[in-house]
Amino acid sequence: MMAACLAVGCRLSVSLTGGTIDPRAKTVAIATFPNNASLVNPTLSQYFTTALKDKIQGQTPLTIVNNHGDYEIEGEIINYSVSPVAIQGNETAAMNRLTITVRVRFVNKFDENQNFDQTFSRYSDYSSTQNLSSVESGLISEICDALTDDIYNKAFVNW
Repeated sequence: MMAACLAVGCRLSVSLTGGTIDPRAKTVAIATFPNNASLVNPTLSQYFTTALKDKIQGQTPLTIVNNHGDYEIEGEIINYSVSPVAIQGNETAAMNRLTITVRVRFVNKFDENQNFDQTFSRYSDYSSTQNLSSVESGLISEICDALTDDIYNKAFVNW
């Protein structure tokens, strides 16, 4: 099989932790995700962008470059909101929900069928007895972990 593959020039994909990376790909450019949500957390843009870079760097052999990567990821944070959930009989919320939504554009220079422009949204609930500022950093971390997993899976695992 290997000799046949070499004779006809087969292309095999590299797989790490379930991901599929084109063997010709060496780099990924990840632009900073600006926070264009109506409610702006001043540290979210940098935090999310760094979390995405860390996820891809930790799960792939790709080198992160500033621009013109073999893969390119860019987008923006389009929603950062708090809403009441679990309304009780007295019409008060037992829980609040922090939701973060990002729009992501992914370009694969080797296979344009893998390109996408998609929104990803995740949330985390917290008790309405807690002040958002006291739990916000933990919620952001949890939500960003889930979002970066979703983006990684869409880009490199093809789910």
